[in-house]
Amino acid sequence: MRAKRIDLIEQYIYECKSVSLDKLCEKFKVSKNTIRRDINYLTEKGVIKKVYGGVTINESSNISDLVSFEARHLTNMDEKNRIAKLAADYVNDGDTIFIDSGTTPLNMIDQLKDKKNLTIITYSVQIVIKAIQYPEITVISLPGVLKRPTYSFIGSGSYEYLQTFNINKAFMSCTGLSIENGICNASAEEFDIKKTAVSKSQTIILLADHSKFNKVALMTFCDMDKIHCIITDKTPSANFIEFFENNGIELQVIDKN
Repeated sequence: MRAKRIDLIEQYIYECKSVSLDKLCEKFKVSKNTIRRDINYLTEKGVIKKVYGGVTINESSNISDLVSFEARHLTNMDEKNRIAKLAADYVNDGDTIFIDSGTTPLNMIDQLKDKKNLTIITYSVQIVIKAIQYPEITVISLPGVLKRPTYSFIGSGSYEYLQTFNINKAFMSCTGLSIENGICNASAEEFDIKKTAVSKSQTIILLADHSKFNKVALMTFCDMDKIHCIITDKTPSANFIEFFENNGIELQVIDKN
């Protein structure tokens, strides 16, 4: 209950840019002491800062904004293709998998064309279109309203429908990741979908090129210790490697493959 409220508070602060404590108490129908505890948690994450009588977004933090699909698709294209190719090796015949909206997961589709009895669940328009040419792949598209900048379907109906499925593996993308703030996304509308995919999947595989490390975005949809494998293009810093080893997270670096 508290975790969900904190997520909503964080989203609300980003929408308002700055807001008073009294307004937060009124909006979320909790006491000022409760709001102060929640604000302290968000302040420690570094994504907001306290001002007199309220809070504001921390513009000095390393926060990544939402970038259009077209702009992201042109960034680190070779690295994303190689990450996607390695990710496809984790898919078995008969799997039911979730493929996240994003430019890196999209590149997996061509690598999955020979899989048998494969089911893909997604909210990405681009993934649905790309998979049409492969009749061996069953595609389940989540319902919702089209979000044009990300070419994805969003809305409460999307994650509610996703909750009805049991998923073998989730291939997730992100805007940024850090040990302190976890795995983040810049789209508040996609937050519940990503969080639901993580909770309904037996295995969580994160696809993230080197530019995503030590970046913070609008909302954290998954703690770092919840993922099972991360596939990236360059060896991350020693603190990440130590964290992965201590938490049993498999690290795959394409430069070594």
